[in-house]
Amino acid sequence: MTRGPMLDQPDPVDAGLAHRLRLAAARIRRGGVVAYPTEAVYGLGCDPWDGSAVRRILAMKQRPEAKGLILIAASLAQLEPFVHWLEPARMAEIFASWPGPHTWLLPARAETPVWLRGRYATLAVRVTAHPLAAALCREAGSALVSTSANRASHRPARTALEVRLRLNAQMDYLLAGPCGGRAQCSSIRDGRDGRLLRP
Repeated sequence: MTRGPMLDQPDPVDAGLAHRLRLAAARIRRGGVVAYPTEAVYGLGCDPWDGSAVRRILAMKQRPEAKGLILIAASLAQLEPFVHWLEPARMAEIFASWPGPHTWLLPARAETPVWLRGRYATLAVRVTAHPLAAALCREAGSALVSTSANRASHRPARTALEVRLRLNAQMDYLLAGPCGGRAQCSSIRDGRDGRLLRP
C-alpha cells in the first residue's frame, strides 16, 4: 500500500519541549495517563496495550468499556498493529485525509484488545495533524489512546488550566500546549463506506 510522503516526517521541537515530551513518554511507558492537546480539545492518553492504564482512563471519564476508544498516531506504521487496511480504493480516501482531524473506523485485528474496540469489530483511528500530539506519539514509539479530557456528559477541556481543575489528581502528567482551534472534535467516518458517524 502506498503511503503519503508526509505522514512520517518529524516536527522540529525546541529543547524545553523535547524534555517535556521525554517526561510524558516515560510516564506512558511506565503505565501512566497523560493529558495532551489535540486538534480541538485536550485528550487523555496512555499505552493502548496497557489494559490497566486504559481502564484508569475509562474510570476517570466514567465511560463504559463497551463504547470503544480512539487511537491517534504519528504515522501509518503506528496503526498497523491494530487495524487491517481496506481495499486500495477505500484507503486512498482515508490516506488523503491524514494527517488531519479525521477519524476512521477500520477492521480491528484479532489481537487488538477488547478494552480498545469495545463491543465492535472495528477500531477508530487517525494520524493526527496536531504537532504536539504527533510528537508525543513519536517519542512514545507507538499509537496512543485519545479520548477527550472530561467526565461523561461534561464539556471537554480545551486548556491546560481546565484539565488541571478537573482531573489533576487523577492523571500522571500534563503536556501543556495550545489545542488546534477546531470548534468540534474530529469527525468519525466508517472506513468501509465513508458514512459520517460524527460531524
